[in-house]
This record gives sequence, structure tokens and C-alpha cells, in this order.
Amino acid sequence: MKITMIGTGYVGLVSGACFADFGHDVVCVDKDAGKIAAIESGRMPIFEPGLDKLVGDNAASGRLTFTTDLDAGVKGAEAIFIAVGTPSRRGDGHADLSYVYAAVREIVEALDAPAVIVTKSTVPVGTGDEVERIARELKPDLDIQVVSNPEFLREGAAIGDFKRPDRVVVGTTGSERAIAVMSQVYRPLNLNQAPLMFTGRRTAELIKYAANAFLATKITFINEMADLCEAVGAEVQDVARGIGLDNRIGAKFLHAGPGYGGSCFPKDTLALVKTGQDYDAPIRIVETVVQVNDLRKRAMGRKIVKAMGGDARGKTIALLGLTFKPNTDDMRDAPSLAIVQALEDAGARIVAYDPEGMEIAAPMMPKVVMAKDAYEAADGADAVVLITEWDIFRALDLKRLAAAMTGTALIDLRNIYPAGEIEAAGLDLSRVGG
Repeated sequence: MKITMIGTGYVGLVSGACFADFGHDVVCVDKDAGKIAAIESGRMPIFEPGLDKLVGDNAASGRLTFTTDLDAGVKGAEAIFIAVGTPSRRGDGHADLSYVYAAVREIVEALDAPAVIVTKSTVPVGTGDEVERIARELKPDLDIQVVSNPEFLREGAAIGDFKRPDRVVVGTTGSERAIAVMSQVYRPLNLNQAPLMFTGRRTAELIKYAANAFLATKITFINEMADLCEAVGAEVQDVARGIGLDNRIGAKFLHAGPGYGGSCFPKDTLALVKTGQDYDAPIRIVETVVQVNDLRKRAMGRKIVKAMGGDARGKTIALLGLTFKPNTDDMRDAPSLAIVQALEDAGARIVAYDPEGMEIAAPMMPKVVMAKDAYEAADGADAVVLITEWDIFRALDLKRLAAAMTGTALIDLRNIYPAGEIEAAGLDLSRVGG
């Protein structure tokens, strides 16, 4: 089957490469000629473990190709996926669908045979209806079916998530042809017995937002429990384990920290809040989650200053980890951004190290000095702060770290280290929720 993927961002490139690895013939289309040239030369626009090899292998086999020519890219395709950005719209927080609708118009203008247009981008409820309206308006006599197929990929584990999904959600209006095409697209997953879930199109669009909002709520809940634990003298990791062992709750997304960030949770929770308001069905829980998470990131800056005796002016603070999570170079809405701003406002000098995110982070935090490793970052520092739980930070030589520092404060915002190990190295530990 020939599949066309419009957009070579995170979702488009990972999905296109995985479909090609399933044996489909995939053409990835992007207007950015520089990005296409870079991918073809083996340079990925994002950091995702295993993606460079997956793309390279499938490009070498001829199953995966790249082009800036959309007209040529869609010719003969049975399924055309739209995987362009849907950022929060400036001013009101709604998802900006301008890239989606522009892609739809170009796709339909180029089509001369029946096809299924699939929205892979995260889009609000009702977007598929508008996509269908545009298609009908431009080519009323052509059989174009519109399907919603939301992605559920975790950055840092996207290839495994795509190939071994918990479920594949496909939203249609009941078209037998659309169902047949999408069943063929995902047929290779039959061996893994991945559930292929067909729903109404609006239902599929809402499932994506509901899933992300629920996970964001779990994160925010345990973060507030962490604050309560600190106030009453309890241990949040034990609380999380105690409730997570309940099968009705589950252990995932119950790790207290500095708040959620990334490309999905912040914009998707905000978009869901706006959708609820538009339909006069406000989602008060999610509204509170958004507010609490925004406040928490800044509060982490105050927590660090407090651990330093309440005064950070003129002092040097080393930050370990800048990306919103490990195994990605994504800095979008990363807690480190708010933390850096709070510490700079408090008069601190910041030195940082991140295994993958420094190139992207540097222009976002121009006053921060970037180090070559954790120990260089800690050299002369009054405090060290663990922000992102990269594997490389899980087995630091704590005595070497302490010897490099001027001060003794270690603030662990991911609860990586037991108190005993920190104390044995001669450092003073400040944790989250304990």
C-alpha cells in the first residue's frame, strides 16, 4: 500500500518510518527543503532513540522516500496522513488548525483518484467535519473519506509505542471503504494483537485529548500530594507506591516532580479546556490541573532558593537536565525554563548540562552557561539541582560532585537518590515530597 505522510515533524517522521518498516511504501512530504535534505543525508531533525537507523534502513530499501513536492507525493496514495503542527493559538489557547486546513486544501487539489485523508495531528472535536467540508467543496465528485487516527507516542519511546501500541483508535463516519483502508494500513500489527478500535470520528478526536488530560491530572495530583507530604512529614514515594499498587489506579504517572511539559500535555489540556468552554461543558478538573502545573514550575525555583538558605543572589547553581523528560531534545514547556527564570530573578548565576537539549535550550536561556558534563557544571557551584532524570544522572560519582562544588546543597527534583547516599557524600539533600 502507498501511504503519504504530510509533515516530517515528530509524529510524521516516526509514523512514516514505522509504516515503511511494516512494508508499506511511504512518501514523507515537507515544505522545508532544508529539513528534507538533512533527513536524506541521515541527520534527524529531532532526537529519538533508534530513529536515525530506522529511517536510514527503510530509505535504503526504497520503501521510505522524502519530497517537497506534495502533488507528486499524493499521487497513487490510498491513505494520506496529515501530521502537521497544531500549536496553541496565541491569545486564546485554542489549537491553531491553520496548518491542518492548508494541508487539506493542497492535498485535495492534488488528488485525482479516491483516497482516505487521515488526521494524525492532535485536533479538537469537529475538525474532521471541517476537513470533510473543505474536501467536498473543492472536489464534490471525488470519493474522499476523512478519518481521525490520533497518535499515542511517548517521546523517547515512540518507535516501541508505534509498533507495540496499547490500542489503535480510528474514527470514521462508518464508511466501509475507509474502514477497509485503515484495516490494511494497520494489518501488520495483527501479529502483536494490538486492538484496532473503530469509533465515530468525533469520539476518536476526543479520546486523544481525554487521555492526555487524564495523565496530566495524575501527574498534578501526585505533585500536590508531594507538597502535602512535605507539610505533614510523610514520604510521597511511598504514598505513590501505596496507591499505585491498586489496579484501579496504576503506578504509571505517579512520580512527583517539577511539573509536566513537552509538546502534548500543556497544549492539549489547554485546548480541551477551551473546547469545554465553547460547548458550555466546562471541565473544572482539567482547568485546575493547568493552573496548578503552571504555578508549580515557578514554585520549584523558590524551593531551590529555600534549600540554599533563602538567598541565591550572587551564587552559582548547576542544573542537571534541561529537557522536559529524558531521551528527547524537546524543550517545549520544559519546567527548566520557568526554573531558570525564577533563579535568575533571584540573582543567581546558572550553569547547566543536558545530554541532548543544550543546543535547543541555549537561545531560550541566553544567560545560562552550558557545560560539557555534570562535573564541569558543578565546578564551583553553591548548589546542584537535578531536573531531568536522564540515565547518565542516575549513577553520578557523588563524592566527585561534592568535591567540585563550593556549597553542599543538592536539590533532587526527581527523587533519584536515597538520602543516605547524598549524606555519605557530604551533601545536604532537598527532595520532592519527603
